[in-house]
Amino acid sequence: MSTRHWLERIGIPRPLVWGFVGVFIFMIGDGVEITYLSDFLQQPDGGGLPGSQASFATVTLYGVAVMIGSWFSGTLSSIWGPRRVMWLGAAWWVVFELLFLFIAIPSQNATLIIATYGIRGCAYPLFAFAFLVWAQIASPVRMRGSVAGWFWFAFTGGLPTLGAAVAAVAIGVFNASPYSTLVLSLVLVVIGGVIGCFCVRERHGDLPIADETVQNPRSPKRLLEGVDILWRDKRTIAGGLTRIVNTSPQYGFFAMFPFTFGPSADDGGFLSAAEVASLATVAYAANILANLMFGVVGDYFGWRRTVTWFGAVGCAIATPLWYFTSMSAQSFGVAATLGAVYGILLAGFVPLSALMPSMVPAKDKGAALAVLNFGAGTAAFLGPLMVTLLYPLFGGGGVAISFSVLYLLVALLSTRIKDPSDPAEQRRVQRAEAVA
Repeated sequence: MSTRHWLERIGIPRPLVWGFVGVFIFMIGDGVEITYLSDFLQQPDGGGLPGSQASFATVTLYGVAVMIGSWFSGTLSSIWGPRRVMWLGAAWWVVFELLFLFIAIPSQNATLIIATYGIRGCAYPLFAFAFLVWAQIASPVRMRGSVAGWFWFAFTGGLPTLGAAVAAVAIGVFNASPYSTLVLSLVLVVIGGVIGCFCVRERHGDLPIADETVQNPRSPKRLLEGVDILWRDKRTIAGGLTRIVNTSPQYGFFAMFPFTFGPSADDGGFLSAAEVASLATVAYAANILANLMFGVVGDYFGWRRTVTWFGAVGCAIATPLWYFTSMSAQSFGVAATLGAVYGILLAGFVPLSALMPSMVPAKDKGAALAVLNFGAGTAAFLGPLMVTLLYPLFGGGGVAISFSVLYLLVALLSTRIKDPSDPAEQRRVQRAEAVA
């Protein structure tokens, strides 16, 4: 009979459980604003920004800040240890949100509003992705796929899923103002930040990520490891590009659907604005549950094989199927069902978070995860950009086909991301030794 704690039997290392709880609550707080902030900033009590300025603050500047924070989450963890990076991320979020809420918005100063909100974008990757680094370096190899699944379950369960739900309940049920709902988000982030930073008792979080070959583990020069690893181990380039393509189409689709499926379409579309929003809810809900499943699948079927076949090839089929079948059927039920299929297959990329740090030496694990996290941040920026560039030229169908081609390309690219630590590779070696 197994003597492992029940948490470990479901894939969560017992010392890290409060970290997952902290990330979950933190990301709920971060996600509260996602469905209404751009519109709120255009209202008189929200700053009165023109639509282009509101979009620049919430998409462009914020997206660039997310990319920067994502990269530093790994490289700073290598030097400081992940816990201190989580402290930085939580403090950064709180400080710039306080400036945004209590100085920038009341001042009605567009520059101050855009700057404080945009710069805050560095914060959540520092907090959440630093914990991903911590979880991967502290977990036994046999559990790393499951741990990645639980991390993405907590992350996407908060942002955007329950974050948007909290906003809907606060505004729709309790008649809270958008401004007071933003204050509520601040409270949630503080709670999640305190739990994540102070309730986890695990030694790896307080130590630099290094081995005996590193003479000065806390040297700032180690920040360059997050760059030079790209040519020291070219598998990290393949992994980073795979991570970018992973969710770029997801962000692109939800930027495009309002004017292809929804009422902003030239022909009026076949979905209402509420139904378009519901598509995101359905896809994300399916993805959240599938994150757990594919974390476990990766630990048995193999990390790289799961990414290649379920993630890349599966999504290459699902993306055009979702778009063209929905347009043909003109049915919310069909669009929602195929959106759920896409959300499930999207989770096939989850084991990449286990494979990337496992395939490099101990001192480079933070750098490898910096590349992975940068890819995650870049996806949120690249997907809508592709729609902006391609839709006027090729229409929605051309965009969907382009997304499918990207997935096929990374399916080929992902075959280069191999390592003996991958469970499938370990079993292959064991079978070969048994035959010999």
